[in-house]
Amino acid sequence: MKRLLLACVSMMLICSGCAWLEAKEDDLSAQELVQNGVDYFEDGNYKKAIESFEKLRDWYPFSRYAILAELKIADAYFNLESYADAIFAYEEFEQLHPRNEAVPYVVFQIGRSYFNQIDTIDRDQSNAAKALETYRRLIRQYPNDAYAGMAKSDVVACYQSLSGHEFYVGTFYYKNKNYKAAKERFTAVVEKYPDVGHHYEALTYLANCDAWIQSQLQPPEVPSAP
Repeated sequence: MKRLLLACVSMMLICSGCAWLEAKEDDLSAQELVQNGVDYFEDGNYKKAIESFEKLRDWYPFSRYAILAELKIADAYFNLESYADAIFAYEEFEQLHPRNEAVPYVVFQIGRSYFNQIDTIDRDQSNAAKALETYRRLIRQYPNDAYAGMAKSDVVACYQSLSGHEFYVGTFYYKNKNYKAAKERFTAVVEKYPDVGHHYEALTYLANCDAWIQSQLQPPEVPSAP
């Protein structure tokens, strides 16, 4: 009987202890949550940082720390290489706070999220196209901002990747004697992406494509009369 009573008391103490810890967690102030989030972030524990910042955002939406929490959530996802989540969080921040001083940084980070997912030239280049579009928007809207300057080197890399893809597909068609399709790709290299690495090679291929196409258009020679 005594053992049963002791066991019941022990269980009550454990349950009350858990409830106390849960209540303590729920009683954290906005300042405590932001400090926890920053500490986790600086230690590289980005998942725990996201938890703290999300609680801050949800529990204290009108706190002066709420905007910081929204931005750090996006940064944490970026550092975790969860780029789809990062893009969503950055875009949401820009929509909610279009005049915030951090917007140029946010747009740059959206571009970087796409840029970091660019694949090799033989694969789909939609991320390169989206990164380029985002960087160009940043440069157009904030031409004098430091992040616009930082984006310019990535812009060149985007052009190189897109140009390389067009050239790669063009040579594939060329080798398979599909000269019209090859010509379209080489023309795109010359007109859309000049001076990023494949311009002169594309011009050579274009000349060869035109020669092959013209030879196929010419009627066969009529044998002369005896």
